[in-house]
Amino acid sequence: MAGQKLSQRQIVAKIEPVETTSPRIDGYFAQVSGGEITAAVEKVYDGGQRFPETLCAPADIGDVTVTRHYESERDGTKLELLRPLVGQAYYNVTITELNCDLEVANTRRHYTEALCVGMTEPDGDASSGAPASYSLTFSIGPLAS
Repeated sequence: MAGQKLSQRQIVAKIEPVETTSPRIDGYFAQVSGGEITAAVEKVYDGGQRFPETLCAPADIGDVTVTRHYESERDGTKLELLRPLVGQAYYNVTITELNCDLEVANTRRHYTEALCVGMTEPDGDASSGAPASYSLTFSIGPLAS
């Protein structure tokens, strides 16, 4: 039997502060993007060589952005506390797969000591009934083992 395919709604993220001075933001983030892993390469042609030798640099993990709908009671004070700490607060980011019943099935990616480098606060639009959302962006260091 083939493996079960996942819908995007089954991939969520949680964050936990590394230091006690950073605000704890509970619950899942409904959207996750980024975290791509790339390695830069340099092609070196020795004199007279038709094909290059490829030299590889260490892998680099792209920033991870987590997003969710804004709830004033749940998120308002926490975002106020985090705002001056952007660029200073470290979080552990865990990206999890949920099953069809939206219960934790697998945890696929752990990023430890990820630096919060961006906060996009909720936008407002007086003519819209769409839910407001906010996002946090983390610069990723090493992968957790």
